[in-house]
Amino acid sequence: MGEALLSRLLDQGIFSAEAVVVSEPQGERRQFLEHTYGVETTSSNKTAVERADIILLAIKPQMLSAVSQELGQESLLSRPLGLSILAGVSLSRLYQCFPGWAMVRAMPNTPATVGAGITALAAGSGVSPEQLHQARQIFASVGTVVEVPEALMDGVTALSGSGPGYIALVIEALTDGGVAVGLPRATAMTLALQTVRGTAELLIQQQDLHPAMLKDRVTSPGGTTIAGMAELERAGVRSALIEAVRAANRRSLELGQGD
Repeated sequence: MGEALLSRLLDQGIFSAEAVVVSEPQGERRQFLEHTYGVETTSSNKTAVERADIILLAIKPQMLSAVSQELGQESLLSRPLGLSILAGVSLSRLYQCFPGWAMVRAMPNTPATVGAGITALAAGSGVSPEQLHQARQIFASVGTVVEVPEALMDGVTALSGSGPGYIALVIEALTDGGVAVGLPRATAMTLALQTVRGTAELLIQQQDLHPAMLKDRVTSPGGTTIAGMAELERAGVRSALIEAVRAANRRSLELGQGD
């Protein structure tokens, strides 16, 4: 996710390569980033942040304590903007680790790697309007941005964070259904992918078109779609998706209890 943001921010001219320093412990990876993006790299987190006014934390949650101990506060600029994409790590925990920062918690999802993601932002206390604007601009480089109260971040994780997995399962099942009725797998996959993509794009572009209205438009009396819809309702697909989001929300809450 960090590289996806780096690539898009540079491509869109939001930051120049000269303005970016990347901290990466692996030498081979540092060489790749320098060669590919022309950015400065270092193996030292402290060196990376000492002149920074915006700091992206794109690390694993279990690394948080070690990274915060390494950084300290003595060499940082006055109240830098910290952007955290650490799943399940609350703003209160982030402020404990980085008390001198203005923190924004972000939850992007995997389609961000192709510029089609959605990121939810929850700003902490002391984040200025300018810093919040900077945060929105950074994550807008990889897709859509919404702001939510932090209390809803577990719900965001359950829906858009985990959602690509649900949609991938649906696409796989539709493809298998196509194979079951005689379509070559490659053709079935193309049909399933474009159907999901096109339906989403239609609903995005026609914002007054509710999904239920679209469903009704393509469901003719006594036709093929209503036959398929009846089977989906019989199998409880709607309820299963709702319960998937609820289960993921519960798990996100559990993981966050370690704060």
